[in-house]
Amino acid sequence: MFGNKSNRGDQTVVDTLIGPQVVIRGDLVFSGGLYIEGRIHGKVIAEDGSPAIVTLAEQGRIEGEVRAPVVIINGQLDGDVHAAERVELAPKARVQGNVHYQVVEMSAGAQLTGRLIHATAAAALPAPGESSAPVGVTLAAVNG
Repeated sequence: MFGNKSNRGDQTVVDTLIGPQVVIRGDLVFSGGLYIEGRIHGKVIAEDGSPAIVTLAEQGRIEGEVRAPVVIINGQLDGDVHAAERVELAPKARVQGNVHYQVVEMSAGAQLTGRLIHATAAAALPAPGESSAPVGVTLAAVNG
């Protein structure tokens, strides 16, 4: 599990674990696989150019921005998400903020209070002060 760099299909390699009793106040910069069961009050940012996956477990919480190539959320996130490759919103995901994505997967039960903004749409946004139609969608998938 820890430190194993082999590529085994869809399994996520965990290099760093933030346990359920851990509270971090401040920004966190990482590379590799980051699994969060605790709380982070600050930004979670992958090092530029490094392969990185951040996974927010069901009991985990982040209050701040998340920037990584791959972001998997199944807990509470209050802040914007910037995923260069892929975002997964699992059934227990609760996101309050905008999600910038290349590819998005949203399971039934996940809740998003904010906008989904595709990477190409963000590049096409007008300069500040110019008017245009709003880009994005507000979603709330409910398992019912």
